[in-house]
Amino acid sequence: MKPLSETALSIKASTTLAVDSLAKSMKAGGLDVIGFGAGEPDFDTPDNIKAAGIEAIKTGKTKYTPAAGITELRVAIAERLKADLGLGYDYTQIVVAGGAKHNVFIALTALLNPGDEVILLAPYWVTYKEATIMAGGVPVIISAGEEANFKIRPEQIEEFITDKTKAIIINNPSNPTGMVYSRNDLKEIADICKKHDLYVVSDEIYYGLVYDGREFVSFPTLSEDAKERSVLINGVSKSYSMTGWRVGYSASNSQIAEVMSNYLSHSTGAPGTMCQWAAIEAVNGPQDSVEAMRKIFEVRRNYITERINKIPGVSCLIPEGAFYIMMNIKGLTGKSLGGQYINNDDDFAVAFLKKAMVAVVPCSGFGAPGFVRWTYAASMENIRSGLDRLESFLKGE
Repeated sequence: MKPLSETALSIKASTTLAVDSLAKSMKAGGLDVIGFGAGEPDFDTPDNIKAAGIEAIKTGKTKYTPAAGITELRVAIAERLKADLGLGYDYTQIVVAGGAKHNVFIALTALLNPGDEVILLAPYWVTYKEATIMAGGVPVIISAGEEANFKIRPEQIEEFITDKTKAIIINNPSNPTGMVYSRNDLKEIADICKKHDLYVVSDEIYYGLVYDGREFVSFPTLSEDAKERSVLINGVSKSYSMTGWRVGYSASNSQIAEVMSNYLSHSTGAPGTMCQWAAIEAVNGPQDSVEAMRKIFEVRRNYITERINKIPGVSCLIPEGAFYIMMNIKGLTGKSLGGQYINNDDDFAVAFLKKAMVAVVPCSGFGAPGFVRWTYAASMENIRSGLDRLESFLKGE
């Protein structure tokens, strides 16, 4: 048999999905596993949204739609972006795809030629690197450590720009760090992108989850130039607890939107029709559930970070948005825990899962070795129990 695609063979499975899958498999086998791996709210989809999806099925809204999504949804998204962020997009500049992850990939396929470089800010979401490679690009990684609050300084970016640099991906608020870039930082990044004529893929899927009264700034709002060179990525998965509905969207200039739409027309097409009608209710309907969920996440964030920082051997920064924390386990390397020698974060995650039956995500896949990611998109009961198990695990109990 002839060999498979070298590009395809180089792609690694999603670390987060792999950990979540293993945890669910163990749980299905009767083990008392607590999962902190998947990045999805533990709340149910609001009833009004579920009802809209059911009504769509009952009324026969189950056929093909335009590749970029039904007009009603694209109009509703444009109106939500205007209401929440003050951004003005025509509905034709909105492209709906099978989740924000899908929009990231489709955006990169629209922007990149083979060999084009894409700057990633580490720690980064695992899919950015793999999606860049899948789209024919070359990921260029810039790292910011814990001492810098995991935030890249704008001047660092310029050092890595070459004549092959085509785009930069910004995730704000960030997965996995939960950090939020300030208006001034984003302005400086926008100036660099204008100077070097770079596209910006601005993943803002967590924009509704920002804490401590902190300001969220959408990259395309910075200037008309920033808007023109941006592909804004968002969706209904996080803010409306609709991860399984698989509805994401992008907003961009008309040329990029058309190219993305054309790509979709020859690949997946749009998400399920009934899911799109449910998404209309999400963005058009009452928004009180979004704020209610945000407040609960903030309480959980405060609890999990306070407890972790009291446990000897581990620590974490307090995230500013999203629903993740990065736990520093560098002080545990070189030790044996749960019958396993800990060389790195991968070893820790395996030992913690096997011994304490708690699933966390090793952050080496995020470009941040020495850390593991917890999500606090989990019940307070599970958070308490998970941290109790952590304490016992580290004590060798």
